[in-house]
Amino acid sequence: MKKQASDMGRRQLLKALALGSAAGAVATVSSQALAATPTVAPSEPKSDNYRETDHIRNYYASLNN
Repeated sequence: MKKQASDMGRRQLLKALALGSAAGAVATVSSQALAATPTVAPSEPKSDNYRETDHIRNYYASLNN
């Protein structure tokens, strides 16, 4: 019976080591993923198809009247 008690302690130790290393790996990967995520500043969409010119502004102003 004494041999089984020591095996249980060893099994618990191995489980704890495996879970601890897995948790450490997850924490490392998640922190690297958060650090790699760039913060994008809001900017105006740039499109070559639409340009607001004086002619367009005058048209929009005429719609308000």
